Amino acid sequence: MSTLVECVPNFSEGRNRSVVDAIVEAMKVPGVYLLDREMDADHNRCVITLVGDREAIAEAAIRGVGKASELIDLTSHQGAHPRIGAADVIPFIPIEGVIIEDCVAIARKVGQEIWKRFEIPVYLYEAAATTPERQNLENIRRGQFEVLREDIKTNPARRPDFGDPRCHPTAGATVVGARKALIAYNVFLNTTNVDIAKKIAKGIRFSSGGLRFVKAAGFEVRGLAQVSMNLTDFEQTPIARVFEFVRREAARYGVMPLSSEIVGLIPKAALEQAAEWFLQVENFDSSLILENRLAGVMSGKMAVGGLRAGAEPFIEQLAAPTATPGGGSASAAAAAMAAALGGMVAGMSRGKKAYAQYEPQLSQALARLAQLREELKTAIDADAESYTSVMTAYKQAKASSDGDALVESALHGATTVPLETAVRAREVSDIVKSLGPITNPNMASDLTVASALASAAIVGALANVEINLGSLKDATFAAEVRSRVAQLQR
Repeated sequence: MSTLVECVPNFSEGRNRSVVDAIVEAMKVPGVYLLDREMDADHNRCVITLVGDREAIAEAAIRGVGKASELIDLTSHQGAHPRIGAADVIPFIPIEGVIIEDCVAIARKVGQEIWKRFEIPVYLYEAAATTPERQNLENIRRGQFEVLREDIKTNPARRPDFGDPRCHPTAGATVVGARKALIAYNVFLNTTNVDIAKKIAKGIRFSSGGLRFVKAAGFEVRGLAQVSMNLTDFEQTPIARVFEFVRREAARYGVMPLSSEIVGLIPKAALEQAAEWFLQVENFDSSLILENRLAGVMSGKMAVGGLRAGAEPFIEQLAAPTATPGGGSASAAAAAMAAALGGMVAGMSRGKKAYAQYEPQLSQALARLAQLREELKTAIDADAESYTSVMTAYKQAKASSDGDALVESALHGATTVPLETAVRAREVSDIVKSLGPITNPNMASDLTVASALASAAIVGALANVEINLGSLKDATFAAEVRSRVAQLQR
């Protein structure tokens, strides 16, 4: 049986890309796959997400620690995030074919090897902890590197689980453990007053009487007050509840959330919970989500290319001698790619000092483009489904007394779907154009491509609207559609 373990090492470097590149390169082990890498200059920290077989993932983590110890010097390191090591924390998370106890065994093996190879002392935390006090990472990290390097010598409570009671001169100590999937979630407030963020963090974190499975602290990040959180069990304390708690606490001090961010990756189930929470969907379960239902029906066949579900890539489906997917789906796909490119440019400029003054606009653009991208991806299938509905209606009309009504209703849907695609594509186009003056000029070509894709999507979607208008008998609906088309064309 295959095994799959996730490892999310946090390294104390978020400003020097070449250092992070070298660490990632060192962790390239056969059977290990890089899922994500996040760098945060203010926290001066990077988060790498890897998955792989239990043996391979362990070796990758060990090599990453070794490379970090060569390149990161904590004696000159400064950042907003607490840390005790160059390789600060290395958690292992069970994904497939393993349980938490297996990850505990991996953590202990990795801890032993880190001391043996690099003479970096190791502490075990969470499920791998050897004492109750060390289950909480903040207890191990109290005082950070500067305090630990003295305490470790004389305080028995701070003796490491592996290694001698002394920190590595420049790499400090490392914390290794096993845990459930954790969500690193930060909320930016519309204030520069960090004291407010710290008060909110104190109110929300479990250790001071707040929500269970929430760890929180307040920092200044990118010139704003930030409530920085780790959600250690999103199934019991959903991310939506956390955001709502932060919002209500912020209101007490006359401020409000400006935006939020995910550091690393987030389980899909967590976002499903958030949708259920805020939309108040009755009798919700994950099988109501189109992609989840498709995955179940198709017995594990994957969504290909991140655009349209199916056994073949979307481009090959377009080339097939079938009516769907067609131009309407292609238009939605083009607009989705435009939104993705715009989001990429905004994301790579946000957080940089040169564009700090545009932080609110970039955050707003990122959030809206992400939403539009998902809506347009859904429209790819919706367009094909609307065509199928029209064909079905024509067949049913032959044996039905209200056949004309069936056809007219299906044509309404087939007209509305591409019209909404055009509306969203126009919004994407407008946002992309607004990014030009406030993002890195070296990425102008990416915005040019995004703009061209959005324009093509508008033209293509409206062509699909027009071809359906000719078959409609509802003059009022047709007039309303033509009015909206005219506005879009202007």
